[in-house]
Amino acid sequence: MAADDAQANAAELAKKLQNPIANLISVPVQNNWDFGIGSTDAMRFTANVQPVIPFSVGDDWNLITRTIMPIVHAESPVSGGSDVSGLGDIVQSFFMSPKESVGGWIVGGGPVFLYPSASDDALGGQKWGAGPTAVALRQNNGWTYGMLANHLWSFSGNNRRSEVSSTFMQPFLAYTTKTFTTFGVNTESTYDWEGERWNTPLNLTVQQLIKIGPQPVAFTLGGRYYAEKPDGIADWGLRFVVTLMFPK
Repeated sequence: MAADDAQANAAELAKKLQNPIANLISVPVQNNWDFGIGSTDAMRFTANVQPVIPFSVGDDWNLITRTIMPIVHAESPVSGGSDVSGLGDIVQSFFMSPKESVGGWIVGGGPVFLYPSASDDALGGQKWGAGPTAVALRQNNGWTYGMLANHLWSFSGNNRRSEVSSTFMQPFLAYTTKTFTTFGVNTESTYDWEGERWNTPLNLTVQQLIKIGPQPVAFTLGGRYYAEKPDGIADWGLRFVVTLMFPK
């Protein structure tokens, strides 16, 4: 029975890992390498520290906070330029989500905020921003599919920097096997309404859930191709994610 219980718990964790608003404390550290940037074919490394913390709100609702804190090292995209490293702008989302699914769909929505936290002018927009965010997904027979989206408008900050009006859309599809291996595909598309341009990386990933002692950990490896992008943006990239989970 203990083995069966462990198997069931692992299956539930693997399922929750694919749900961006699951009732599970998790800390993914998403390491991204992008290549082929600018005239020098520069590399940009971004480690996104992304804690997800749920809070119970009464009997029927959860509040889930999702924070993205980027730590960046960027090689100069032009000859004679300087490399730059430091903290980028933080994006934080707050989802109110019913504890029970709605017609089979797991849904959530709320505000998203942009903080001008960059430690170097080259790593951020120097703008405060806010807007709405929402997610909807279904899970059945090992499959997870849905979409996360948000829109950010700037409302304050450095007047010499460009205003922010940006839509983010992340449709996703994943399949989890009985050995807790998950194969996934998504896009992380951003449309810049000020510049009237898309940035659309297509991500293919494989994830494995394991336990190191009592600690459940997921490792994800993936590749990325930029199907649509502005001039000077990366051509392709790699991703490696370590996710620590803290079941209640």
